Amino acid sequence: MREIFISDITIKKYTRGTEGDLTFKEKLEIARRLDRLGVSAIEIEKIKDAKADSLLIKTIAKELKNSSLAVSAGLTPESVEATWQAVKDAVHPRLQIVAPVSPSRMEYVYHKKGDALIDSVSECVRYAKTLCKNVEFVANDATRADYGFLKKIITVAIEAGADIVTVYDSAGRMLPEELKSFITVLIKDIPQLEDIGLGVGCSNELDLAQACAVAAIEAGADEIKASALDVNRVSLDAISKLLTEKADTIGATCSLRRAEMKKLLSEIKTICEDSKGNRSPFEDGVREHTDMTFSDKDDLDVLVKGIEALGYDLGESDTMKVWNSFKKVVGKKNEIDSKELDIIIAAEAMQVPETYVLENYIVTTGNAVDILAHVKMKKGEEIFDGLSLGDGPIDAAFLAIEKITGCHYELDDFQIQAISEGHEAMGQTIVKLRHGGKIYSGRGTSTDIVGSGIKAYINALNKIVYEENNE
Repeated sequence: MREIFISDITIKKYTRGTEGDLTFKEKLEIARRLDRLGVSAIEIEKIKDAKADSLLIKTIAKELKNSSLAVSAGLTPESVEATWQAVKDAVHPRLQIVAPVSPSRMEYVYHKKGDALIDSVSECVRYAKTLCKNVEFVANDATRADYGFLKKIITVAIEAGADIVTVYDSAGRMLPEELKSFITVLIKDIPQLEDIGLGVGCSNELDLAQACAVAAIEAGADEIKASALDVNRVSLDAISKLLTEKADTIGATCSLRRAEMKKLLSEIKTICEDSKGNRSPFEDGVREHTDMTFSDKDDLDVLVKGIEALGYDLGESDTMKVWNSFKKVVGKKNEIDSKELDIIIAAEAMQVPETYVLENYIVTTGNAVDILAHVKMKKGEEIFDGLSLGDGPIDAAFLAIEKITGCHYELDDFQIQAISEGHEAMGQTIVKLRHGGKIYSGRGTSTDIVGSGIKAYINALNKIVYEENNE
């Protein structure tokens, strides 16, 4: 019985509309769950922000144990090279060369004529194949392309080294029997398709995506593009159920873990739900803390790997500052954990002049009133006020700071620790903000937890602002 591979496009396609794209952490958590489900590939959109997107791809690549990581590589050798550098450490990397092949999309998306597009596809597939063992050519809007042109560009991609060719019914206007006939004729006219993988993507405009996918499989498709969420494509849950329960009828099955499907899809849905009306720093929660320990026997290489595991991208100077401080601390304690390393990094790395200085803050809280924070900060000689409601005093305070700066940063981690004992104990807070794919940590201390949190946030904020102003 044939095995059908399922390539998941959730991360690639799912956005929150006006709320923007999924966050770094959300994409990472979704990828982890899809890998556990056993999808053949997890697809990521092409690199747009060189720093942030490359870091995301590299991070996901390190997390995947089973699935391929498929990334759109653009249509220039330079973009193919940049994508490869990001994805190359994946267990099963895949480079995708994606091209719109219908006349309207060719000119609207890439402003290219047919012959120029064919040349670009040939060049990029050929170059991608020198880098990666698994190269996929994706023909978007294939069912509305000129058939002669479609045959030519697919043939050229195969001759250049494509291991998989995927055709999309992007408009979703084909009925199941029409798509089955389309695939059957395509395989007949391009015999080389029988020697490589054939993927199919179906839109759900007519609510027939699952039926069209089954028809494509019956016609000879090997891989189906599907999504864990409703993004107007084939449903991951539905197609896996069909291939499991009707395997004998369809003559094909898939290896997705149906026993875990309901739980993992529910978790993915929860991750993606935007249940809050504002952009709270805490809307996505904070990450699970990376549990590591470091001893006085560890060398600089071990520490650098630990720093990278915590999400930091430090320069040589900051790394040496952290190393020197680490040696002093671990010399007294023999061993420290990752939380203590976070504190060292926040204290030593990227110490910058203060752009924003906390003047004062007021937070009103209680079980019968809305929690309101009023934060006042100074920038240069100018005083700024931020006022915001929140789900808690620290949430409200962070939102008030965002009102002042006009920027929302993803909160990667939030830690509170006691550093002295007694009624007037001092509290220390570590705040880690993610911006442009990079982690910036700040530290704050106070007898007031809210105060230490605000100071830590501003400390991290000043590092972001300083780096932006000095790029």
